[in-house]
Amino acid sequence: MSYTLRGRIESRLATLLVALVGALVLAAALRSWWPVELVALMVGIGIALDVVAYHRLLPYQPGWAAVPLGVLELAVLMGAARWLGIPAPLTGAVLLFAAVWLAAQLLGHAVLPLARLDYAEAGGELGAGGVAVAGLVAVALVGAGGVAYAGRPPVVHLSAGVHEGPLRIDRRETLVGDSGAIVHGGIVVAASGVTIRNVSVMGALNGIVVQHANHVTLDHVSVSGAALDGIHVRDASVTIRNCTVDALGQRYGQGIDISYSLTRRMSLVSGCTVIGGQEGIVTHAAMAMLAGNTVTRTSLRAISMTEMSMGEIMDNEVRGALGVGIFCNDHSQCMVEKNVVAGTRPDDSAGDRARAGFGFLASFYATATLEHNRLAANPHAVGAVSDALVEQR
Repeated sequence: MSYTLRGRIESRLATLLVALVGALVLAAALRSWWPVELVALMVGIGIALDVVAYHRLLPYQPGWAAVPLGVLELAVLMGAARWLGIPAPLTGAVLLFAAVWLAAQLLGHAVLPLARLDYAEAGGELGAGGVAVAGLVAVALVGAGGVAYAGRPPVVHLSAGVHEGPLRIDRRETLVGDSGAIVHGGIVVAASGVTIRNVSVMGALNGIVVQHANHVTLDHVSVSGAALDGIHVRDASVTIRNCTVDALGQRYGQGIDISYSLTRRMSLVSGCTVIGGQEGIVTHAAMAMLAGNTVTRTSLRAISMTEMSMGEIMDNEVRGALGVGIFCNDHSQCMVEKNVVAGTRPDDSAGDRARAGFGFLASFYATATLEHNRLAANPHAVGAVSDALVEQR
């Protein structure tokens, strides 16, 4: 079919109007705004591609082109959603996109041609109906945005200086630290929908504790001096971005521990710097994406997925670990991509050959896929023990 630019946009908006109504219903059922945010992002990406690329490159668009163009738009959508921090679960986001794509095919090949007999001859334009559709999409997006804005959590500012903890948060809110805001004694998050931003935590058993909660965001937080975990997550889903955890000198310390959260949404740890500790970032029985982090000078393992965890370990930098750089263990399923692991040192203290300086090690029925990793200056690049399976691509 040969679309006009207006026809492309109006046909797309007709589909997205239906998708937007469905997303509003889904958001109400889930009590989460990610379906609406995702459809709004589809609107922006779709119109941008129509104007910049499709109208110029595809004066005639064959029916089969819907499949590769759909794959392209899905890739752009997921990348943009991740960059913007939209907390959409991967499976849910893909299923929502697939439903919208199928709706577009149904509307474009059956519903709209029947509703407007000159649909093809008009290049996909909907006439007066197209203006109405655009107006309805705009009204729906503005209305949803207004509702989301009105229902946003309260913002609490933490003034500069030292505040004695432990500080407990048991309601949905955003805690923002002014420059120099420090909590001594830890923070406990026991509610969903909490965001903590620009806060430093010092001197606690566990620096920041998140438990029994969803949609918790830790953004630009720093933790030092925690006796055990810098960030301790139990039965919760979190997004942790651009954090710093210093566990040097803590004999039993760990950087970030996300555990026993398989019934929760996938967690994300991105852009964090972890120094020291037994394990830098570790998951136990959790789904997580660990991406773009730097972990150095750990004494046990730098990054671990264990106890039936599932997820991705990608674009991380691991240096100077003792024993093992990246570890996949105990029936876990790990996708390990584009990591740099260098300078792992052998640990000869216990005579354990599984700690002989592995850049990557899989153990005890774990399944790992390795792709495009740089494993340099490690005594052993890759190892698999106790019936683990490693596939290198």
